[in-house]
Amino acid sequence: MAAQEYEAVSGIQKAAILLISLGPEKSANVFKHLKEEEIETLTLEIANTRSVPPDLKEQVLEEFYEVCLAQQYIAEGGIGYAKELLDKALGEDKAKDVIGRLTASLQVRPFEFVRKADPAQLLNFIQDEHPQTIALILAYLSSNQAAAVVGALPPEKQADVAKRIALMDRTSPDVIKEVEKILEKKLSSLVNQDYTIVGGVDAIVSILNTVDRSTEKHIMETLEIEEPELADEIRRKMFVFEDILSLDNRAIQTVLREVDNSELAIALKNANEDVQNCIFNNLSSRLAAMIKEDMDYMGPVRLKDVEDAQQKIVNIIRRLEDTGEIVISRGGGDEIIV
Repeated sequence: MAAQEYEAVSGIQKAAILLISLGPEKSANVFKHLKEEEIETLTLEIANTRSVPPDLKEQVLEEFYEVCLAQQYIAEGGIGYAKELLDKALGEDKAKDVIGRLTASLQVRPFEFVRKADPAQLLNFIQDEHPQTIALILAYLSSNQAAAVVGALPPEKQADVAKRIALMDRTSPDVIKEVEKILEKKLSSLVNQDYTIVGGVDAIVSILNTVDRSTEKHIMETLEIEEPELADEIRRKMFVFEDILSLDNRAIQTVLREVDNSELAIALKNANEDVQNCIFNNLSSRLAAMIKEDMDYMGPVRLKDVEDAQQKIVNIIRRLEDTGEIVISRGGGDEIIV
């Protein structure tokens, strides 16, 4: 396919061709990281793509590889480093083209210099800043790095910072620039003029799932007093039903002793095979057979009923963790107690 014809292929068409080329299993894993509307758009495009010429498929895969290569180089050493290596690998013109296509994504990585810092050094770097400044920086970091910083903050700051991350929605480029001036650092590329989505409940959930249990409890107890609705939303997302796979067999058996069999049958109705096998393997063969029979005979079940039943089991898990009867493995130094 000629270069001019290839340029006429839209981004969504290229994405659909890439997913078709990757196959259903890898494409399903990609879908897990997309928003619902993105999945719908891609699914429609894939459905409307009847056939893909081999040369077009090769061009899409080549572009995808080049973009991934550029992003890797940027993560390792910044834009200048990436440009230098891409010049050698692809030639100056091709490298310039790849970097150009990545401009938008490069512009939404504020505080890149902080991401490479040791958490202890980072703590010294930001602990005296305003809680909103700390929240903004942590929202851009990995969950493990942010959790290490949150866990080391003074207790009176932990909940405040957590609340600010959870309530954060969109941050103006001007604000980001101002924060970086305060920290005497500048971005390696201009910040996109569109507002950048950062923080939110999912961000603080990811952090709280990684910090040690005492830090999590302190933050949640404070939020329950100051922001009860927010605390409830965070708690609902902190441990989902599928996370039962992360428990050891003794913990699962402890949980199942607290669960009504009829609720368990409903909860498992829409569960994936791994979760079902995990549960059934921790039940007696007789009880497992009974629950499977109940699931077969109950017929279709409303999704809301399944979700309610799963949430009841999650609440039991959280209660048993609070009373010390089970331990959920997490970061931040918690030990697994049998």
